[in-house]
Amino acid sequence: MSADVDVTSHYSRGDLLSRLNAALVADGGDPAKPTIDVLAPYDQFHNRGIEATAEVAESMPIRPGDTILDAGSGIGGPARYIAHRFRCAVVGLDLTPEFCQVARHLTRLLGLTDRVSFEEGNVLAMPFADSRFDGAYSMNVSMNIADKAAFHRELSRVLKPGGWLLLSEITKGDGGPLEFPTPWARTAATSFLATADETRKSLTSAGFDIVDMRDVREKSLEFGARSRATVERGEKPLHRAVQLIHGDIAKDAMANSSRAVADGRIVPVEIEARKRP
Repeated sequence: MSADVDVTSHYSRGDLLSRLNAALVADGGDPAKPTIDVLAPYDQFHNRGIEATAEVAESMPIRPGDTILDAGSGIGGPARYIAHRFRCAVVGLDLTPEFCQVARHLTRLLGLTDRVSFEEGNVLAMPFADSRFDGAYSMNVSMNIADKAAFHRELSRVLKPGGWLLLSEITKGDGGPLEFPTPWARTAATSFLATADETRKSLTSAGFDIVDMRDVREKSLEFGARSRATVERGEKPLHRAVQLIHGDIAKDAMANSSRAVADGRIVPVEIEARKRP
């Protein structure tokens, strides 16, 4: 599918592991012995990075023995964080082969292969049985998905009745068109934003009850200001995943996204939902 190829090519430039290892060495770390904290600036490829992951995790009603789905797992930072924090099993699914390869490598180094695994595949046709998972989450993934209804139906299908869903999303706000590139798309051809209301209706139609939907725009703006202040002090930015993944377009991508949040063209939200019994 050409759309899948376009999305994958946006995220994969090759030599990702080599670039990550070089970044870790530059930070004074040992790429052969990483920790969750050392990897956090690089392996949390979504708005506000590890801070957003930890915040979303606070709302996860995970029980011992649960199996959780990470839909759009990237290089696996959230999956490893959640498996380590809750001692649960996490299965990641991602469209980009290089992401899955690096995710598996890092998971082996951290000794988490007994709890965390990754599969390559499309979230619109997940390679999982019905009702496999106790809970699921997805962090900044649906911006590349035109058919939100199909995505939400697949999430509902693979969740057990009563299963929980946590989403960290970038939704469409008021104002004019976006400037590109952004962290999720080089051009408008692979950027598909829905409004918060459209997202709510799509989830409801897919069999979910919305527990909470919160606007985290102010948190995003505060994080950006804090990160800029860190750089102005001569320190490394708090969140370095966009630079790692996108290289020379990262500066423009982050600037375009930051302006769009500031003027309300995009609105970051967090959503808690439950699949109806």
